[in-house]
Amino acid sequence: MSSSSSKQPQLNIPLHVSYIKSLGENKDDLAYHLTAHLRINAVYWGLTALCIMGHKDALDRGETIDFVMSCWDDEAGAFGAHPDHDAHILSTLSAIQILVIHDALDRVDIPRVVKFILSLHQPSGVFAGDSFGEIDTRFTFCAVSALSLLGRLHELDGEPKQRTVGYIARCRNFDGGFGSCIGAESHAAQVFVCVGTLAILDRLDEVDQETLGWWLCERQLPSGGLNGRPEKLEDVCYSFWVLSSLSILNKIPWIDAEKLTEFILSAQDLEGGGIADRPGDMVDVFHTLFGVAGLSLLGYPGLEDLDPVYCMPAEVIEAKGLRKSWTALERRSA
Repeated sequence: MSSSSSKQPQLNIPLHVSYIKSLGENKDDLAYHLTAHLRINAVYWGLTALCIMGHKDALDRGETIDFVMSCWDDEAGAFGAHPDHDAHILSTLSAIQILVIHDALDRVDIPRVVKFILSLHQPSGVFAGDSFGEIDTRFTFCAVSALSLLGRLHELDGEPKQRTVGYIARCRNFDGGFGSCIGAESHAAQVFVCVGTLAILDRLDEVDQETLGWWLCERQLPSGGLNGRPEKLEDVCYSFWVLSSLSILNKIPWIDAEKLTEFILSAQDLEGGGIADRPGDMVDVFHTLFGVAGLSLLGYPGLEDLDPVYCMPAEVIEAKGLRKSWTALERRSA
């Protein structure tokens, strides 16, 4: 960082830890009930942010695991977003990520979860989100990432893997980016899920890396923040969605890291804690995680390394034997 960055706010880790710990304490709050469909995702977001900030134990391990298991949908053999909610691939990935971080996969009926995931694989190669059949490249990433974390990625070997890679390849656009389905416009979050899936499957050869790197760098606006597609506002969450892909492609130096760092830090609430989508807006745990995640990928001091593919602590991915050349740790030491 240059000397000019010494005047900018610093990441207030204790305040953000307190903010995350406070979430869910007031169960009489209407907002708590209105966000039930995101509950298990929010636990993952909060826990991962705490891990990056070096405060994994700020949330009680036993209570966290018990909540995750209360979201088990025994009929489907997977996890819902909240107790008594139907199973979905998004919720199932968040549950697996939480349990992997806490080394508690022994609580899961892995064969049943794998069966649920594989049941969502469509003839085209894309994955549906649940039994109702909605498709999106996000769901493909969730399925592939979950299988990898469960040690069952080999279930896709051969023709199923070829179909999955083929579908993602058909989602690639002229600008190098990827969309939510074939023919959809490029979007930074969809770029992450497609590049992440290809990385896990060792098929980054399907990415036009130079063109995509240019498109991703074009997401940086004069404020230093990143947007998700042309002509949109900057948003802290794209600090992860864009940087993760740039990290996998080894192109983080292509953007102005100092200006992005300043933008993320300017979106902090330095009174109540948390990070917002942009300065002056209300904070939430989603943007808190992805702001902290972006700072980790930029090498911000005092933060733990994040794996940009799995969006989990790099040490956890390394312990699972899944760490490859794209990890933040290797990015920094390069």
